[in-house]
Amino acid sequence: MIATPAWPPQSTPRLFVEQELTEGEHRRIDGQQGHYLASVMRLKAGDPVKLFDDKTGEWLGVATEVRKRDVTLEVRERLREREPVPDLWLCAAPIKKGRIDWVVEKACELGVARVAPVLTRRAVVDKLNLDRLRAHMVEAAEQCGRTALPQLVEPVKLAALLRDWPTGRALFFADETGGAPALEAMQAHPGPAAILVGPEGGFDAEEREAIRVVSQGVGISLGPRILRAETAAAAAVSLWMAAAGDW
Repeated sequence: MIATPAWPPQSTPRLFVEQELTEGEHRRIDGQQGHYLASVMRLKAGDPVKLFDDKTGEWLGVATEVRKRDVTLEVRERLREREPVPDLWLCAAPIKKGRIDWVVEKACELGVARVAPVLTRRAVVDKLNLDRLRAHMVEAAEQCGRTALPQLVEPVKLAALLRDWPTGRALFFADETGGAPALEAMQAHPGPAAILVGPEGGFDAEEREAIRVVSQGVGISLGPRILRAETAAAAAVSLWMAAAGDW
């Protein structure tokens, strides 16, 4: 017997939409997304599209109308619930354009719950285009099958971040002067956590001391090699996910 092709097929395009999805609705997709479906993917009436909204999970949409600049989809059924997200924040100092884009992409792919840019003394970047960063996260989620997006918050100065640090959340900070082996430290402090990574030049001595004063602060070492800021962020997140059993 000939096997019945999977529906929707693996090649089905995936799109993130801002408004919450509901079964049976007809959703008009326009702008860049409409152009992508109509002109790039050459969608036809009856073709499937996977949609997710960061709230209710992933849904099957079927094209009912296809025009030059927009597409109307009927939301047929929910394919998956929104995935559970580990309670991990990434607090990272802004770095050069391109590299910070990479950081937020990988944070999304790895399952971080929240991305919080932190302004430090040695940071060479003090302004961020949050819309651009969110667009990179959305693209990563679309390509990697995510049904949840990290929360992206406004940049905050390091002093304010530490002053308002919540009780009950460990703060693992990449300390270039030395610290406990990262995986061991993370296994010893289970539960809600955050990873704090400095800029290209690292934290200065006063900042390191301020971080150590926070009762939840735990200095960690990411091994014997010097890592760039973006590599340190991805490595630390990966280690935490492994320690938490998410991998």
